[in-house]
Amino acid sequence: MQRTVILRQIYNTSFSNTTLFPFIDKNPCILYPHSMINPPSSSPLQGLGRASLSPIQLQVVESPLDSRLFISGRAGMGKTTVGVERMRTLLAQGIPADNILMLTPQRTMQEPYLDLLISPERSAGGEVTSATMGGLAQRMCDLFWPLAAEAAGFKNPNQPPVFLTLETAQYYMAYIVRPKLEQGYFQSLTIDRNRLYSQILDNLNKAAVVGFPYTEIGARMDTAWFGDPVQRRIYQDAQECATLFREYCLDHNLLDFSLQFEIFSNILWQQGQVQDYLKRIYRHLIYDNVEEDGPRSHDIINEWLADFDSALLIYDTDAGYRYFLGGDAVTGFALRDSCDETIEFGESFVSSKNIAQLSDMLVSAITHREVKNTIPDGTLEFILTHYYPEMLDVVVTRIKSLIENDGLPPSEIVVLAPFLSDALRFSITQRLEAAGIRWRSHRPSRSLRDEPASKTLLTLSALAHPDWNVHPAKFDVAHALMFALNTDLIRAQLLTEIVYRQKETRLSAFEEIKPEMQERITYTLGEKYTNLRNWLNEYRETTPQPFDFFLRKLFGEVLSQPGYGFHLNMDAVRIASSLIESIKKFRNAIHLPGFDEMDNLSGLGLGKEYIAMLEDGVIAAQYLESWRTENKETVLVAPAHTFLMMNRPVAVQFWLDPGSSGWVQRLSQPLTHPYVLSRHWESGRMWMDSDEVNAEIESLARLSGGLLSRCREKLFLALADLSETGFEQRGTLLRAFQKVLQNQGR
Repeated sequence: MQRTVILRQIYNTSFSNTTLFPFIDKNPCILYPHSMINPPSSSPLQGLGRASLSPIQLQVVESPLDSRLFISGRAGMGKTTVGVERMRTLLAQGIPADNILMLTPQRTMQEPYLDLLISPERSAGGEVTSATMGGLAQRMCDLFWPLAAEAAGFKNPNQPPVFLTLETAQYYMAYIVRPKLEQGYFQSLTIDRNRLYSQILDNLNKAAVVGFPYTEIGARMDTAWFGDPVQRRIYQDAQECATLFREYCLDHNLLDFSLQFEIFSNILWQQGQVQDYLKRIYRHLIYDNVEEDGPRSHDIINEWLADFDSALLIYDTDAGYRYFLGGDAVTGFALRDSCDETIEFGESFVSSKNIAQLSDMLVSAITHREVKNTIPDGTLEFILTHYYPEMLDVVVTRIKSLIENDGLPPSEIVVLAPFLSDALRFSITQRLEAAGIRWRSHRPSRSLRDEPASKTLLTLSALAHPDWNVHPAKFDVAHALMFALNTDLIRAQLLTEIVYRQKETRLSAFEEIKPEMQERITYTLGEKYTNLRNWLNEYRETTPQPFDFFLRKLFGEVLSQPGYGFHLNMDAVRIASSLIESIKKFRNAIHLPGFDEMDNLSGLGLGKEYIAMLEDGVIAAQYLESWRTENKETVLVAPAHTFLMMNRPVAVQFWLDPGSSGWVQRLSQPLTHPYVLSRHWESGRMWMDSDEVNAEIESLARLSGGLLSRCREKLFLALADLSETGFEQRGTLLRAFQKVLQNQGR
């Protein structure tokens, strides 16, 4: 019988009243979570020893090698630290590394474990398998393709499979849906095409991870709809497009995420041969962030659990941030019943008592419970201005003061907003640069086409491939030259006006420019331009290479050299790497009628199609380089949900626009519905306004509590009378803070 142990971690926090940030070089006994991206120098993560672990952590790490444990607790309680140390212990006790399976719902959550696996302390031998359930499904589909192909109904089971990324899946979806749009499908819907494609794919993915037939998507949403009957037609169109896409995949051996996962869960996992293979290889399991994974993944782990020699399942209470992707905290928590023992962590290694108290008060206000206690002094500070730009000025001034006057490292500061628009990102980062503050921004939904570095590479690619018949605008060429040649926009525009021939897609020589204009542009810039132009012209005279090969060559031989824009710009290098990887996967997956093999290999058809895909708004697949950065000593600017998924604590958080409705309202998704397509929605029940309100309250409480559990010392609320769009702010989050403040005055 399972037994539950509730232990309080020994955590005696002594905070000084004379300094705002007592943990910096003054309290080295505090344990920071191993998931922290950039711990202070006093963090015991650098050479973490058993003496640094609390008794409850030590109990889990040193548990017998035949135990199956389920540990739960809020963020910041040292659970991931325990997972990493448990892996270290397994390896130290002679468990072969390739017998260990480490699962997370998303690859970006694996960084703490990967840091251990690539550390010098690792002994030689096999490798721990670090994967998601989706990644494991793809491996099994590839390995057992002969078993899966015919049973799944593929038209050419003797041919190898082609695995699709998010990008290539959207590309094929666009290929299927475009003709339907011309026939009048989705006629009543106003939505960007890339969002239309992605939401149909999202429906297929939800069907796979939740575990219901994809043919029921439209019917499920139709029966839950209460409103304009026109919407029912949209659901029918979405269902038909999803069905056509699946049929096209089966006809051409294409496997998007949904098909991979369905084949693994419904076909391969049911095969004794596949189960024997997996159970023989993997004897020990570490499964972190269980609550963020889908129900079908939980079903498989539940069936598999008894066959592991040991298992450690890590559950974050009050989380479940990936519900919109099919994550299910309820089925994740149910896995505790299949474990031998449940251990609940009770104290935070991150949040101070004051922050924890503020979190409880705020969550109570959001969920309409009685607000008790008062806000501790020094925990919450308001930044109140009339105009939005003025608010950003004050935020940057406070950040500069924290760094220069209080000695706070930039990596301990994060600026969060419900959504990070291009305008907001530009406005605040420009101010940070002007103040001499190093920053970095992360927005996974940002398309590659919006990044200056990728725009530069694509524009130069068009200039090198006149056969594409793509004629970049003068504005794009000027920005490409500005970025590539590491110069200012004025000189780049002047140079472009003189040398660029748009109709011919050609650049003329610098020597042909009048001497007085050469001096104005400068000979130093002219030399760099000449080198780039000569390289492009020489390439135009050779046999075209695959598109990604071309970009590697251009980057390595010109753009990364001293004096050019990519030489010291690590963010641009990361974007270039993601772009090249994206094109490589695109080249390997695209086989459309009308494209012969030579076109694909030479890049003649591929490059033009890829640029057209980006122009259509298809976003880039998620690359780990965008989450992992070498420039960690920086202030992070990010959307709130993105910061949560990074799973890193900081000392100070700035929340922008607490009165914005974006903190609470779901994104408009007219073709999908995360709640109706979940396992817990009652069939035939209608989604009413009251359901929407309850979902918003639950989501905001989860978001607020999650953010504060990753905050050590202080929260700044930055509020302008007039929002970014010029309206007064009266959102749910702001009203909750007002309720907390009203309690303060009692």
